[in-house]
Amino acid sequence: MIERIEKVTGMVHRVYNFYPGPATLPLPALERAQKELLDYAGTGMSVLEISHRSKEYDQLHHEAMNLVRELMGLSDDFKVLFLQGGASTQFYMVPLNLHVEGKPMEYVNTGRWSTKAIKEARLFGEVRVVASSEEEKFTYVPEEVQFSDGAAYAHITTNNTLYGTQWHSIPKVANDVPLVADMSSDILSRQMDFKRFSVIYAGAQKNLGPAGVTLVIVREDLLDRVPENTPTMQKWKTHAEKDSLFNTPPTFSIYIMKLCLEYLKEHGGVSAQEKLNREKAKILYDIIDSSDGFYRGHAKKESRSIMNVTFRLPTEELEAMCVEEGAKRGLIGIKGHRSVGGMRASIYNAMTLEGVEKLAQFLREFREQHQ
Repeated sequence: MIERIEKVTGMVHRVYNFYPGPATLPLPALERAQKELLDYAGTGMSVLEISHRSKEYDQLHHEAMNLVRELMGLSDDFKVLFLQGGASTQFYMVPLNLHVEGKPMEYVNTGRWSTKAIKEARLFGEVRVVASSEEEKFTYVPEEVQFSDGAAYAHITTNNTLYGTQWHSIPKVANDVPLVADMSSDILSRQMDFKRFSVIYAGAQKNLGPAGVTLVIVREDLLDRVPENTPTMQKWKTHAEKDSLFNTPPTFSIYIMKLCLEYLKEHGGVSAQEKLNREKAKILYDIIDSSDGFYRGHAKKESRSIMNVTFRLPTEELEAMCVEEGAKRGLIGIKGHRSVGGMRASIYNAMTLEGVEKLAQFLREFREQHQ
């Protein structure tokens, strides 16, 4: 049941990795990185060693930027940034760079990560939570959200990893209100009109690549909002003016991201990936829905995520047993977050259909044995 890949150097053990992040990566991307590890592009050096000012690195850096633009359909008035500090750093960089004196910053609270973003924003001024699903344990995404015309910006978290919920339509905002989105856990997983957003940020370690690099996309006209007395490194403008090469970027993480983006493009881009992702999610939700209550989904059906499938079993003892027995089959990382409990299968872009089918078969057999 465990995938094994024959190598010249011997047998390499691979499992089906359902961890929520850092998450599984496309195997061909990892194999190429392995092949190029000691000698990148004939330099006689690893990407881990070459200067970020070298022509070889500069080329791969800009190729990665261009791939982001192409796959997301971005126009030239958007800046693509590769930053450090994770999405959590953007929780305060967003209000720092976008707040306007006398205007509220408006958020929708759909889970743990939006809660943290709201906390950081309150350090910079008035925050209005215009909608929340907290009263029902974040089991759904609010509908018909109304942002005000006078907001400094509006903020949503498009996918909620802990609770398995996801926005399925983009809320409307006034023309002069920037829409900001934390897309850390579903970026490039489905087709969207990305141009409707003014700022998008995402930690790479779920759908884009490894931990260590954060993708930030900012509409160019917003770069001058930041106060002049802001520390240099905290200004998006600083990094935009230098194509994220103001200081040493996370070069190896960007390199791996480029390989993952190339893999996505070669396999049909976002439209093909969305079709596959929806197929994977349906397989698991069908298992839950046909289990006569043995498996109980956390998220309401209309808000279900195609990235994180969350569910409970009849008892915590059965959940622990399911995690243990799944691991014996090479199904790793299906335990839910400690703050929520239960089970969670994270099926990001690089999770194969085969892996999801293996998990589905295991869940069927586990139910038959323990119901």
